[in-house]
Amino acid sequence: MKPERETTPTGASPIVSIHDVMPDTMDSVADLLSLLTGHGVGSVDLLVVPGLDWRTDQIERLLDWSRSGHRLAGHGWTHRISRIRGPWHRLHSLLISRDVAEHLALDADGIADLVTRCHAWFGDHGLPAPTLYVPPAWALGAIPRHRLSALPFDRYEVFTGLIDAASGRWRPVPMLGYEADTIWRVGPVRVWNALNHGHARFWRTPLRVAIHPHDLSYRLAGDLRRVIATFGRDVSVQA
Repeated sequence: MKPERETTPTGASPIVSIHDVMPDTMDSVADLLSLLTGHGVGSVDLLVVPGLDWRTDQIERLLDWSRSGHRLAGHGWTHRISRIRGPWHRLHSLLISRDVAEHLALDADGIADLVTRCHAWFGDHGLPAPTLYVPPAWALGAIPRHRLSALPFDRYEVFTGLIDAASGRWRPVPMLGYEADTIWRVGPVRVWNALNHGHARFWRTPLRVAIHPHDLSYRLAGDLRRVIATFGRDVSVQA
């Protein structure tokens, strides 16, 4: 039986997610799951990018992970953009998202179509229907919250927290991240993590811990390993 996650001093388990689950990241995701399980993490949110060239054996692997207790979630369609749409998207691309924020290249109807196709893909491939949707780069884009209730997911995760689709209510949930593939990202990501760690302690909220497939080969790998090592004790320390 998969061990349950230890709780933080807030009384809530950390919300651990692995992003960018794609055909070419499956082995890295498997290695991360093995490492997390070894440190007492139970269920992990696996953010699946559906609109790619998935093989049957890879779909079966997703199904196996789901059966073992991990939660599949929707994560865009291709995780790539074909164009920059407007000055805000250009700035976001330059500072944060590069070429992955699919929603920012679309209007509200385009976003609704993408989200609907994403959800349908799971059922079409014999996978359990996900309840969580995380837009690439956490950028929900130009779709009003009231339209989310008509879309198939129950919850939407954005940079600052979670949105309940039925009510449109946003709940702040601080997040730690480790995707620093250049030296220029190390400082800002560490500052972000420190601020969110402090937020969680002060407001006694749970933490989200967002992991990308290649984070253990990037410049904050040591920070990430130290955080993972605390999961069996207290995820709120050494963040």
